[in-house]
Amino acid sequence: MIDQIAPVLRELPSVDALLRTIEARRLLNQTSQERLTTLARSVLEELRTEVRRQASENMTRNGWRSREEFLAEATRRLGRAVESGKALALRRVINATGVILHTNLGRAPLSEAARLAVANEAAGYCTLEYDVRTGARGRRGARVENLLMEMTGAEAALVVNNCAAATLLVLTVLAQNGETIVSRGELVEIGGDFRVPDVMAESGTRMVEVGTTNRTRLEDYRRAVTERTRLILRVHPSNYRIVGFTAAPKLAELAQLAHTSGLLLYEDAGSGALFNLQAFGLDDEPVIRESLASGADIVSFSGDKLLGAAQAGLIVGRDEFIERLRRAPLYRALRADKLALAALEATLEAHARGASFTEVPALRMLAEPLAQLQKRARAFARRLHRRSSLNLWQSEIIVGQSAIGGGSAPMTHPPTALIALSHRESTAVRLEQLLREARPPVIARIVDDRVVLDLRTIAEDEESELLDALLALEEGRSQEAEGRM
Repeated sequence: MIDQIAPVLRELPSVDALLRTIEARRLLNQTSQERLTTLARSVLEELRTEVRRQASENMTRNGWRSREEFLAEATRRLGRAVESGKALALRRVINATGVILHTNLGRAPLSEAARLAVANEAAGYCTLEYDVRTGARGRRGARVENLLMEMTGAEAALVVNNCAAATLLVLTVLAQNGETIVSRGELVEIGGDFRVPDVMAESGTRMVEVGTTNRTRLEDYRRAVTERTRLILRVHPSNYRIVGFTAAPKLAELAQLAHTSGLLLYEDAGSGALFNLQAFGLDDEPVIRESLASGADIVSFSGDKLLGAAQAGLIVGRDEFIERLRRAPLYRALRADKLALAALEATLEAHARGASFTEVPALRMLAEPLAQLQKRARAFARRLHRRSSLNLWQSEIIVGQSAIGGGSAPMTHPPTALIALSHRESTAVRLEQLLREARPPVIARIVDDRVVLDLRTIAEDEESELLDALLALEEGRSQEAEGRM
């Protein structure tokens, strides 16, 4: 067998020969010489392994008979290897799914002010921990904390890098080596990465479950209080709802029980609305100011969900407890960086000005009425058909549903106008794939064998890019899928 394989293996090009091809030299515009050499070696080793396997299984080679054919195949694979690496890079996409806080797509898009703050104020040297008034060291995130205090009525505030970090910090500092009481119906898992029982175990507090999955009474909490109890934890079940035969004490009742027992009440509010959003169908989201007014000592919530800014865990509450969190060594490991703080500051400034629904994209999307979406959808469909030279598209405007996403308000589905598209020469699955391969990628859905686009999550200044992507598909010239339709 060795005698049969050896002549074939000798036809494989050398690494040097592969790197001298025109395609390889072109790829140097996209990657370094060192990385390209590593990929070339990997490609040739892959071909060598295939030749050996096919020989051992008495399989016919894939038509590679000469050095030139092997070189052509190796060149194709080298190009794909470079492109595959680039596909993993962070890239802007057009979100046509209608899921406003799409976790896989980065949740809340930043406002224009937040983007400018990140790029112009925080990307270089900045006053992260420097007070220009005194020339002395300043407090990290001071402006963000002050804005949070103003908007929630809290005595103090603190910012860490996400909600799980906030929960871990609170439980570790305030309940370690003690017990924390929590309702069995609130032991949630969010996104596959955050499980309340796991975070509690990591913090060093002992979890004491009370009640049942669907009904927990105030008396269940009262009976669970011991001399080792440190906290009562209330978790907002952001990503699911229990309906029907249910019961749970009000936050004010838990606060009274906690305080008469000498305990702290901590609410993990999840998405965390800064104001009442019932007008938009979010009638079960805790309003942070109301939670504090009801007696919660500490409340944590998200920065990149309903607040509409960067990923962060926001902690507000009584000054003495916030200061204990700030002094803890764990806080240094969990604190937010300057880019997140810049985005949070700019977004909170918009909320403070009363400009939430005009300047913060996530809330603007949430508030956009169906009539306006229908108007935009009809206008977009007309532009598509007017500019279509081959007349291969078929479109229909249908009423559908958007989603809040991000583990927020699972029962809320704002009505929307969907542009349902089909193509005379391509399947819906193929169209969806090619849209993902466009530049920028367009992420859409398939419903009833048609690609549907929800303009709720597409900014008006992105519509021209979306239109160009669709026209490119029609003409068979998608920038990344050229020649493959």
